[in-house]
Amino acid sequence: MTTSLPTVALIYDFDGTLAPGNMQEFGLLQVLGYDNPAEFWNLCDQIAKTNDAGGIAVVMYAIQAEAERAGIRCSRDFLRSYGSHVHFFPGVEQWFNLINEYAAQIGVEIKHYINSSGIKEMIEGCSIAKEFEQIYACTYLYNAQGDACWPAVVVDYTKKTQFLFKINKGIREVSDKVRINEFVPSNQRPVPFERMIYFGDGETDVPCMRTIKANGGHSFAVYGNDKKRTLAQQLLSEGRVNFACPADYTADSQMMEIVKRILDKVKADHTLQQHGAVNRDTLNMFSALGDMME
Repeated sequence: MTTSLPTVALIYDFDGTLAPGNMQEFGLLQVLGYDNPAEFWNLCDQIAKTNDAGGIAVVMYAIQAEAERAGIRCSRDFLRSYGSHVHFFPGVEQWFNLINEYAAQIGVEIKHYINSSGIKEMIEGCSIAKEFEQIYACTYLYNAQGDACWPAVVVDYTKKTQFLFKINKGIREVSDKVRINEFVPSNQRPVPFERMIYFGDGETDVPCMRTIKANGGHSFAVYGNDKKRTLAQQLLSEGRVNFACPADYTADSQMMEIVKRILDKVKADHTLQQHGAVNRDTLNMFSALGDMME
């Protein structure tokens, strides 16, 4: 019987899921001159409505434009430096080691991914960046001087769903447009949907939550305040997610307990599948021997 380990993908939104609020509010907006972050978000809303533009693209534009107005170089290092200021919900920084250790104990391989409409460069600068197999998020193109000059990737709710299929097929590159559309039998894909666990808090996560849940995986609606709790409970009652949990990632949290039980189930299902394959191989062998003897 094969001893390969089942791979489980834990996929996280960032803002409001791992970190309270928006990552830009942990110092970046303040250095751009917005001591009240609401003023910046209002500016973005006005630009989007005036130009009938997508909200995520407008946020990227506004950060770049406001940095230029303030005489600040919007470089990759600049954005990463403010990613290091981001704070997280309780237990997040310890969560990955705890989950990885438990998975190793029961014989499951874990891969962690970010799937976010936030800024990739800022996520790369935060304290947990090293934990992720891949960070799928918005990012900039940079000119010869190293300054942001145009959005390279804009991640909205539809783009988030596309990244699930990249994880499913083992494709790291955002730019890939060939392998993502190639046919790969379900049993040959590195991470089946039923072995995905998705953590999100907002409307942009709903398509991912539903896609994973509908394909046998598990989705969490995470909440860090009363408004988000109301949304999480609504998503649960509508059948769009499997679980609604507080944004508590500590060792004794509800979320930790549920994820461990999901990993137990993945391991048990994998073991049963292996036994089933061995039994089928044995039956086929005896059948072949019988045919030879006739």
